[in-house]
Amino acid sequence: MCTVTFLPKGGQDFILTSNRDEDPSRAALKLTSELVGEQPVYFPKDPKAGGTWFASDQQNFTLCLLNGGFEKHKHRPPYRISRGIMVLDFFKIKSVDSFIKDYNFEGIEPFTLVLIDHSATEIQLHELVWNGQELNHQKLNSESPYIWSSSTLYPQPVRDERRQWFAEWLEGRESFKQEEILTFHQFGGKGDAWNDFVMNREGKVQTVSVTSLDKKSDAYNFEHLSLV
Repeated sequence: MCTVTFLPKGGQDFILTSNRDEDPSRAALKLTSELVGEQPVYFPKDPKAGGTWFASDQQNFTLCLLNGGFEKHKHRPPYRISRGIMVLDFFKIKSVDSFIKDYNFEGIEPFTLVLIDHSATEIQLHELVWNGQELNHQKLNSESPYIWSSSTLYPQPVRDERRQWFAEWLEGRESFKQEEILTFHQFGGKGDAWNDFVMNREGKVQTVSVTSLDKKSDAYNFEHLSLV
C-alpha cells in the first residue's frame, strides 16, 4: 500500500510489486479470491475493512492502492467507504473511463491508484490521484519503470531518495525478474528503520507484507509474503 514499483516486460507483460506499511493488526496473511461482478478477483484481504490494496482479475486489470495523494493530508474521519472497498468496486465496472466518469469518489480518503489495463495487445498504465476534492488522471508510459511511495508516510525528500535507490537498482538491467525485485523490496534502503523499504516505526506502523504479480504471456505468478 505504501511502496509500489512497476516494471515493464514488453507487450502485455509486467511486474507490479507493493510493500504494505500498516498497523500490524491489519496484516493479511495470504491471498484470497472472491467473485466480484461475476468474475474471480485475486487479492490479499484487509482483515479489518474487508477491502484490499492490490487486486487482479488476471485477465484484464490489475490495481494497486497507496494512501494519500500528491501531498500528506489531514485524516478527517468518518469516511463514506474504505479505499480498499473502492479497489474491489472497480471490478464491477470493468472500464477505466467509466470508473473515472461515473464512480462516486466523494467521502473517500485521499489516495493514489495505479491501474493497469492489460486486456489488449499493449498494456495501458494509469495513475489516479484523489485529493479529497478532485481526481487527477494521468496515462503513463507503459514502457518505463516507475516507483511510488505514500505521501502520508514519506515526505518529498524521502520519496526523492527512494526514487534514487530505484534508479540505482535499475542501472545495467536489460530485463526484469520477479525474485530480484522482491529482494529489492525487502532489503532496499540504507539501514534506516524509519524510511527503508521494509520499515518499522516503533511497531505502530511497519511493513507487514510484500505482494507482487508477475504477468507473463502464458502465466501469472502472484506472490504474497507476510512479514508478521
